[in-house]
Amino acid sequence: MELMSTQLFLERVYLRPDAQLDATTFPGSLPYVRQLDLSFDNAVTFFVGENGSGKSTLIEAIAALCGLPVTGGGRNELASCQGRSELAGFLRGAFKRKPRDAYFFRAEFQAQFATLLEERRADPEFIGGDPYARYGGRSLHARSHGEAFLEMFASWMHPGIIVMDEPEAALSPQRQLHLLAQMANLAGAGDAQFIVATHSPIILTYPGAKLVSFDGEHLEPKRIEDTSHYQITKGILEHPERYWRHLLRDDEPG
Repeated sequence: MELMSTQLFLERVYLRPDAQLDATTFPGSLPYVRQLDLSFDNAVTFFVGENGSGKSTLIEAIAALCGLPVTGGGRNELASCQGRSELAGFLRGAFKRKPRDAYFFRAEFQAQFATLLEERRADPEFIGGDPYARYGGRSLHARSHGEAFLEMFASWMHPGIIVMDEPEAALSPQRQLHLLAQMANLAGAGDAQFIVATHSPIILTYPGAKLVSFDGEHLEPKRIEDTSHYQITKGILEHPERYWRHLLRDDEPG
């Protein structure tokens, strides 16, 4: 099943030759950073790994290299960004072509962005027209978290790079399928490149996507069947009693 074009924007992210990293402090203490040289050869790339493995750290750095605010949003939100990437300054990005546009989707940014739109609507000096126009004509606060997230995603349907950090945090399983369908429409037309950090086995099923594991000393490609996310989800759905026997035994006082 072919859902993707190979016309990429970002081809490679790698550690700068002159980078002075301290291996005892963050971000140099992340195992993969000291030998980081990651190539992108698919329109859809997923970062997968346990909490604390450094997925979000690299996702934020990539967003920064693409000229995006690390807190989430598009280039229009750069001026209001309060954060910075600890890693981006040590990296270089090799672009085959510069994207006309880009966006960094973060589930936790959605509420902040909804408030920002309301502030723009109330600001008599705001010159960008109706800030709700491209988001269904009404406040994102008037919708559920997941609906607002998908409305934001649907409104951003231009060629470019789309970076996402754990989008499943805002979405039910059904809504995750909706997101996958939207991704397939863009990637299949050769209009977009996706780089996504996720824990969701549903999202990881995207046909032909490249999965990069953060669970070892080095970043390595992996099949979905070999990820702990897939194995644990499949195991507990097929044999919940085995997992619960183990969980309850672990909780017993010693």
